[in-house]
Amino acid sequence: MKLIRFGAIGNEKPGVQLEDGKRLDVSGFGQDYDEDFFGGDGLEKLKSWLNKNADSCPVVGGEVRLGAPLCRPSKIICIGLNYAKHAAESGMQVPKEPVLFFKATSAIVGPNDNVIIPKGSEKTDWEVELAVVIGKKTSYVSKAKAMNHIAGYVMHNDYSERAFQIERSGQWVKGKSCDTFAPLGPFIATSDEISDPHNLDLWLKVNGKMLQNSNTSDFVFDIPTSISYISQFMTLLPGDIISTGTPFGVGLGLNPPRYLKSGDVVELGIEGLGISKQTAKAYEEV
Repeated sequence: MKLIRFGAIGNEKPGVQLEDGKRLDVSGFGQDYDEDFFGGDGLEKLKSWLNKNADSCPVVGGEVRLGAPLCRPSKIICIGLNYAKHAAESGMQVPKEPVLFFKATSAIVGPNDNVIIPKGSEKTDWEVELAVVIGKKTSYVSKAKAMNHIAGYVMHNDYSERAFQIERSGQWVKGKSCDTFAPLGPFIATSDEISDPHNLDLWLKVNGKMLQNSNTSDFVFDIPTSISYISQFMTLLPGDIISTGTPFGVGLGLNPPRYLKSGDVVELGIEGLGISKQTAKAYEEV
């Protein structure tokens, strides 16, 4: 099943995308895609409800805006330097343990919303990433059982302001959490839709030029290792997002480095998880 949310910003409704691409409004189901949904057997209940009610669900037109495909989760945990070539282009060693950092959930936007270059930014960068959506409350889980705690997968563009992230003191979170820096979607694919998350092609273009083109088989730390590791330090709640890192080809690693300017168009995709597109816009004082 593919979960979507659609409508104007702040007024999104839950929906599903069918195998033929048709989108249905499932707000009649009575529950949005939040912690209670993922943690309360919502996926199975929705499947059962759809079997009886799909024919009466309103169709969502292709012109309707897509929002992030879940309500704001309790946290976004990101894994840095999880592709060896990306570590090299960043001038950093391949880590011995997963490198963790947080991204503010206020950065979440829809998959095709504009990315706003922050006030004072000169180094806004892109990062196509496979993200995992947690489906069960998870603490101290073993690698062997970790995959059982996944509700699904979603595409994430982990936008980063490199000067905020690297050149100013403190943690990476400052360069990762600017408004619009976490476009998610177009949909969440439930775990049964992705047969092998460790063998997915992922790519990113800027103004039509391919800059990232890799496969999740290049992970330094695979998904069960990452979930188990993170769960040793914090409880993962249903709906939480784990973003698994980006491959080589970010602007920081180019020679010379190349960062986003107003008007640039970023397009990205992951096998089985669709395509999204963001247009960069300069920050404007309100």
